Amino acid sequence: MPEFNAGYDRLFGSDDLTVGVGFPLTAASESRPDVDDEMRLAAHAESLGFDALWARDVPLYWPRFGDAGQTFETWSWLSHAAAHTDDVALGTASVVLPLRHPLHVAKSAASVDRLSDGRLVMGIATGDRDPEYPAFDVDADDRGALFRESVDLLRTAWREAFPTAEGRWGSLDGDLDVVPKPAGETIPLLPTGNARQSVAWIAERGDGWLFYHLPMETLTSYLDEWRAAAGEKPYAMVVRTHLADDPTADPEPVHQGYRAGSEWFAEYFRDLRAAGVDHVVVSTPGDDPERELTRLAEDVLEAV
Repeated sequence: MPEFNAGYDRLFGSDDLTVGVGFPLTAASESRPDVDDEMRLAAHAESLGFDALWARDVPLYWPRFGDAGQTFETWSWLSHAAAHTDDVALGTASVVLPLRHPLHVAKSAASVDRLSDGRLVMGIATGDRDPEYPAFDVDADDRGALFRESVDLLRTAWREAFPTAEGRWGSLDGDLDVVPKPAGETIPLLPTGNARQSVAWIAERGDGWLFYHLPMETLTSYLDEWRAAAGEKPYAMVVRTHLADDPTADPEPVHQGYRAGSEWFAEYFRDLRAAGVDHVVVSTPGDDPERELTRLAEDVLEAV
């Protein structure tokens, strides 16, 4: 496995299933979360053994979508989280590349990676909020091509000094450089969902694949296709984990996951590991987020 940085190694450097948790860690998904509470919970999650903290990229708030992520701008938020944690990986889930200039992304991401001592892992996406594209004067039909151009430029800007490159974003003629460079040779990129690309493209150009929750039978077929195309490159997924008070409770489907007892979730995570999933991004809804994080770590993950 390539050693891109400390964050990638934390998530994918062993055969164990690793687990991260997504911001906001409090219940504030449509309004600004309390920053002190979020950072306290981030440190608590790290102390419990969670392997990553993932931040959303939501350029503009659309009430109809009903989710503003952690509301704060992704790079600023992860820099703040880096200052309040020690070793946990820091992830983006996921940066909407067609709505950002790739040179800005290259500089911002490398800055966070440096400030966190190489802990940044980047989920990257094409976006899914229709009104954002005209707001940024981006043709939604161009998302796939813009995504590919951005990935190519990010790699070039991180790996080369004073690069030459050209695209719809502009051109570099060798007189300018993007600094700082990442802590390692590059920053790992995990295309998210299909990102309007083929699995073959994602397998060749990505450093792993970040996907949404899928039923187990469908997940198995996706993993088979991924392994055939990507070999041992990692597969990560998102699942909503709503722990019932009764540890023996059977699962009930919820959006992007399940509500179930801890015994069922422990078995489910063992099944994910056996199927070949490398990392899971969980969420812990509830009125007492500190308690829910602790329950998930102690009652489920320790059993796995």
